Amino acid sequence: MLGLGRKYDHRTLAWATAAMSLALLLGGAPQSAGQQGGYASSSAIAHNQVGSVLEVPKRSASQSGSQSLSIPQLVGHPARQLEPPYRMPSSQTGYEQVIVTVTDQSGRYITDMQKSDFRIYVDGIQRPVQLLRRDLDTPVSVGIIVDSSGSMRRKIPQARMAIERFIGDLNPRDDIFLLVFSSRIFLLQPFTMNHSQVMDRLVLLRADADPALFDAIIDGLSIIERGRYEKKALLVVTDGMNNASRASLPQVVAQARRTGVLIYSVGIGDPERGVLGIGAFIFSGDTNHVDAQTLRQLSNETGARTYLLGKVGDGELLRQDCADISNELREQYTLGFVAPDPSRPSYRSLRVDVPGKPELSVRVRSGVTGGIGD
Repeated sequence: MLGLGRKYDHRTLAWATAAMSLALLLGGAPQSAGQQGGYASSSAIAHNQVGSVLEVPKRSASQSGSQSLSIPQLVGHPARQLEPPYRMPSSQTGYEQVIVTVTDQSGRYITDMQKSDFRIYVDGIQRPVQLLRRDLDTPVSVGIIVDSSGSMRRKIPQARMAIERFIGDLNPRDDIFLLVFSSRIFLLQPFTMNHSQVMDRLVLLRADADPALFDAIIDGLSIIERGRYEKKALLVVTDGMNNASRASLPQVVAQARRTGVLIYSVGIGDPERGVLGIGAFIFSGDTNHVDAQTLRQLSNETGARTYLLGKVGDGELLRQDCADISNELREQYTLGFVAPDPSRPSYRSLRVDVPGKPELSVRVRSGVTGGIGD
């Protein structure tokens, strides 16, 4: 019925049961995958074939009911009819664009920078700044990834409210998708510009099973490449635990480097409590723990930020953190440049300075993969 092409184990059957419950909740029994309104199971979208993402059932146009939720198909760029005017690619080989955040010593955003203020260095070699754009009104493709594993059981209600705040503060033109994960990954809402529709899907969040954080982020990075806008960001709301993924942290970092997507993370729990780590897996019997080191590594790699909520139950602080992320997306710059020797297949370090204003701090991704796979 789910069209995954795999033998069912007990965990798969458990997810199938959950999917049937979602179908009933949305007002109809599941049909075959080839029928309108049936389950749509996407292919293994991650480049390393980490796993499959299941979409919740869709209701056909003939079904009635005031509470119906219409979910559009998840489609890629070939199906897009409009090319937004915000995309400004260069014909030069090796052209790159990166998102830069500039703040003062008090953490206030500095939004009056000029092109001449910036210096870009790739592998220590200065490159001319070819583009400077302030992203005040630049629409963004945003992926929201929510941990719904058992360790998040007490945290789901505050996570739901915080995400509502995050969505409410976004640009109305932003397109959004909603992905939830425990030991399996569900695409609760494919890309849409109907923000209220995403909020409606949040009521389906339920905590269960073990977390596959790394698998979910890799799948989220693959999905967000289908977004309509050039600027892209992920919001990951989790306690940072990971003991059900087949992907490793280095694989996630490599995918993040390739895509250049901002990965913001909000960790709910106490980062000071002890855990036992073995390889790519982290174990803890304490559901109030958050793996701050992993979250920070992912955010720092991409030029984003990690927010930590040390006290479980502090819903207002979590809502403010999510609002801050929405705001930061409007206070950034996009810089364009050409990397040196773009045909050389390697990851290059990146540094952006503002030498004339040493009191300011600049946050940007740690490197670029210019020319690789272009």
